[in-house]
Amino acid sequence: MVEIPPPLDRYRFIPDLPLYAQELRRPFPHYVRLNTLKGEAGAIQRLLEREGFRVEEVEGLPLFRRIQGEGNIGDSRAFLLGLIYPQSITSAMPVEALAPRPGETILDLCASPGGKTTHMAQVMGDRGVVVANDRRMDRLTALSANVKRMGLTSVVVTFHRGESFPLPRSPQQGFHGVVVDAPCSGQGRYKVDGEGRLLYRVEGRTNLSAIQKGLLVRGYDLLRPGGRLVYSTCTLDPLENEAVVDYLLRKRPARVEAWEPPLRWSPGVEGFQGLRFHPQIRECRRFYPHHVRATGFFVALISKPR
Repeated sequence: MVEIPPPLDRYRFIPDLPLYAQELRRPFPHYVRLNTLKGEAGAIQRLLEREGFRVEEVEGLPLFRRIQGEGNIGDSRAFLLGLIYPQSITSAMPVEALAPRPGETILDLCASPGGKTTHMAQVMGDRGVVVANDRRMDRLTALSANVKRMGLTSVVVTFHRGESFPLPRSPQQGFHGVVVDAPCSGQGRYKVDGEGRLLYRVEGRTNLSAIQKGLLVRGYDLLRPGGRLVYSTCTLDPLENEAVVDYLLRKRPARVEAWEPPLRWSPGVEGFQGLRFHPQIRECRRFYPHHVRATGFFVALISKPR
């Protein structure tokens, strides 16, 4: 069996562990989302093919394409014209879970660089309001540029610390939906080289779980009654995933809802390092790199009672 390097060797709960170990040594395929607000899907695909890219459809995700080619997709005409957005298929899962509808008011609490913001606005037909928030001014530049490149008019960009985003004056003025794609350790993107060394690793001593808990509770409090919230990360660590959702369930009358993703998924981890999580945690969805050939992801769909 291929060895798994620290800090990933403590995750023995991962199904098909030998396959996961092998996946750490393979590059991910590249994906793009077609911006059908600006062009017809077939026409965008033909433009990509004329620029030398091989394009394949992705089962269950009609807006996405798997692409191969020697050129830089960021230099393509399709990218410059705002006809595509490079985005992992697992990064689409928070939007799939939230299922925003035209006319709704949605908040993306940690929005930069704008993948989920622009995806939601597209799913909504650019009708309604998507508030795209970020706490760093330098990240707002990239966010705003992507919104403009994609030709969206329903997006409002704001500059607040997520944990202190202004609360509504009354519950009914809250958001229909909130996405909290929280900062995380990024373990779902980890790869290793031929000698077993990690090629990607977040360094530092930041207490990520404390930040994530603050963001998730504020995101929940920003919902109107009957609203829905998605919490997501691109990490495998239960302390940044299930433990954070468990914290919300014990602080607020929240409920984790079941939903059926278009990609292969595994249920939430019920316990980790001596911790036992709330029974609803099983309704969380985990997407492992070796099951989906994409970045590992965690998604929880949460509802607020009416």
